[in-house]
Amino acid sequence: MSDPKNTNDSSSTHSYPHSNVHVHNEKDVKSAEPITHHEHAPSPSPTPSPGDHVDYTPEDRDARLAARATLQNALHGISKVQLIKEADEFCDAHGLPEHKDTFRKGALLAQRPKDWNVIDELNAEEKAAIEFEHKHKWRMSRDLLWVVGACAMGAAVQGWDQTGSNGANLGFPQEFGINRGLDEPGGAHDQWILGLVNAIPYLSAPIIGCYSSDPLNNLFGRRGAIFISAIILIATPIAMAFTHTWQELLIVRIFFGIGIGLKGSTIPIFSAEVAPTVVRGALVMMWQLWTTVGIFIGFAANAIVRNSGDITWRLQIGSSFIPAVPLAIMVWFCPESPRWYMRKGRMPEAFRSMRKLRKHDVQAARDLFYAWVQWEAEKKVIGDRSMFKRFSDLFTVPRIRRATLAASVLHAGQDLCGINTIAFYSSTIFVDGGASNVDALYASLGFGALNFVFTWPAVFTIDTFGRRTLNLFFFPLMAVSLLAAGMAFYIEEQRIRTGIVALFIYIYTIFYSIGEGPIIFTYSAEVFPLAHRELGQAFPVSINYFVNFLLSLWFPFQLKQFGGPGTFGFYTGTNMVAFCLAFLFMRETKQLTLEELDQVFSVPTSVYINYQFKKWLPWAFKRYLLFNRQAKLEPLFYEDKDIKA
Repeated sequence: MSDPKNTNDSSSTHSYPHSNVHVHNEKDVKSAEPITHHEHAPSPSPTPSPGDHVDYTPEDRDARLAARATLQNALHGISKVQLIKEADEFCDAHGLPEHKDTFRKGALLAQRPKDWNVIDELNAEEKAAIEFEHKHKWRMSRDLLWVVGACAMGAAVQGWDQTGSNGANLGFPQEFGINRGLDEPGGAHDQWILGLVNAIPYLSAPIIGCYSSDPLNNLFGRRGAIFISAIILIATPIAMAFTHTWQELLIVRIFFGIGIGLKGSTIPIFSAEVAPTVVRGALVMMWQLWTTVGIFIGFAANAIVRNSGDITWRLQIGSSFIPAVPLAIMVWFCPESPRWYMRKGRMPEAFRSMRKLRKHDVQAARDLFYAWVQWEAEKKVIGDRSMFKRFSDLFTVPRIRRATLAASVLHAGQDLCGINTIAFYSSTIFVDGGASNVDALYASLGFGALNFVFTWPAVFTIDTFGRRTLNLFFFPLMAVSLLAAGMAFYIEEQRIRTGIVALFIYIYTIFYSIGEGPIIFTYSAEVFPLAHRELGQAFPVSINYFVNFLLSLWFPFQLKQFGGPGTFGFYTGTNMVAFCLAFLFMRETKQLTLEELDQVFSVPTSVYINYQFKKWLPWAFKRYLLFNRQAKLEPLFYEDKDIKA
């Protein structure tokens, strides 16, 4: 939002229709900030909460305007006549003249999405369709369900690979001669090699895979990029099963990582762009849910082939190609992202695709027209920028920089919380805790089952409780669980020690599955503007993979050198670091359109942090520690209905 000290700037200004962006001069494009109202609308005077209007002095009002963003519809304040005219011009300009009536209704609905009952232009059938959408948000179109299924298969690939490597860690080190302990000559070398083989996909993923998503998405679309990643993820696991040295396995896993990075950067974006706002969080979160499915089935496959002799580890590590096969088939028949078509100027195809993804034409027109309004505003401010310039925007444009920071913190938090390391090495951890190899595989299967089962509650709460609330609530609980698991290693009785270690790892897994786990890919897929969405997703995902690489590389040595207590104590501390970072920089995004998130990230970081300490913490103390149900939290953002002119 505009800095108050610049509000009287006498330099020339440029305001773009529907953009919510105010630019003092062309040199200030990079620092352009969303403003709090549409250029056609009267200046708002914010109020503390719905139904609780308070009179403020002009100084109070100006101060509050400088410190708050208004979650205002991009079409706010436009007259009906003007809005219908713009809808007609949109249809004429983009080859959709036969759909003028539909887009007129869609534009009116986009302006007042919650007031469909009072829009006279909508007929009874159309009003019923909108009402059905709000009352039955899970009753989606067949094509949208197909897209969700394809994206689910892509997530399962990643989970299955982690478990395949997990089980294979009990076999391939012996076959390749890298199984010496730290107390043996060359033992430290072997532990670092083992860590490198496991971790290397998460080095090639951020360096090559994630950043290849931008040009490949640009050339082939979301579907094409996902299909390419599926082919890579079919070929490389099979090749891993036929390697004969650790060097060969290492090289194949480098290529495997490229497919992982490309898929991980594209699928959440695809999900976010096709999902309706009311269930976007839940649908994008299917990435995490089906990652847990892949983890669970992978652990089950490990247990099934446990007695296959010398080829056991080959079957375990090679089996992750299985979900990539239906991924390649399913994505071929998915509709392309309407927003990708729109970005390419192929609006008739965008509308056809959106019609497949929504149950009624007026819903499709509403969502496409609203996305186009914001896209036009972005183009006027940002222009036609190269990949390098768009990448630099992630760190130089304030609104985008804040999104980059929030998403990066959240992705790094997944590694800092320790879950990826446990997914890779749970069998090793259980063996170190006193379990046999077979018992360790079954204990890991329990870890996978809990991860899957307890992700389901997040499906139904991520769009109600919100991303930030779930994340912050469960981080401290995860830290306590890991600390208890580490302390359990001091128990001398082997059977009791194994059971207690497993118990607290299971409790930790439950907390992770409801909190941090489902949120990260949902969040980063939705917080960036359309022009920066591929690179915006790629950067935090690359951080996720790179930190995962470092921790996975170090873990075998760490566990041997510091034992269970030291290792789990380390992750207890990093959990709390992740909690603090999320508290300071993560902003809530629930039930907002992808376009409305511009206002969420318009508030300067210093203002946001100040709000957390001065408003949120005192409220949380009164509400949850003093059990004062009358305590009210002054909102940081206001909606149109909370504002009176």
